[in-house]
Amino acid sequence: MGKSIYQFEVQDVQGNTVSLEDYSGKVLLIINTASRCGFTPQLKGMEEIHEKYKDQGFSILAFPSNDFGSQEPLEGAAIQEFCQLNYASTYPIFKKIKVTGENADPLYQFLQSKDQNGKVNSKAKWNFHKYLINKQGEVVDYFLSTTRPNGNKINRAVKRLLN
Repeated sequence: MGKSIYQFEVQDVQGNTVSLEDYSGKVLLIINTASRCGFTPQLKGMEEIHEKYKDQGFSILAFPSNDFGSQEPLEGAAIQEFCQLNYASTYPIFKKIKVTGENADPLYQFLQSKDQNGKVNSKAKWNFHKYLINKQGEVVDYFLSTTRPNGNKINRAVKRLLN
């Protein structure tokens, strides 16, 4: 099995299958989100950095999860509607998934395990844990929930990968 996210298929918020290979050649920030979390205002920062770099080959991929504090009670289109109405989100939002435990989505098992991804060992400990993916689909870094998506640390890392 390869060391890239391109081997995975996920479901978009409408339930359609999406191959992550569709994002080949892009720099990505994959984030597990929740609509009722203290970090939920980061959705605004996610949109800001997405807008700033999307024309240069960058995208945010949001994966709602109810794993931490049951802070994502919404389902499907209601999640997308919440993000669009409250934070003007335009980045892709996927179907709600599990990110922890033995039933974690295969993508998240990969993101969190150096044995699988070859680089990063970082289990999501709360909502808004962030994984940085290079243009080859490889996990290259991670950022804790407290790291602002539009802050200097992530901006510098994204810019470096885009150049």
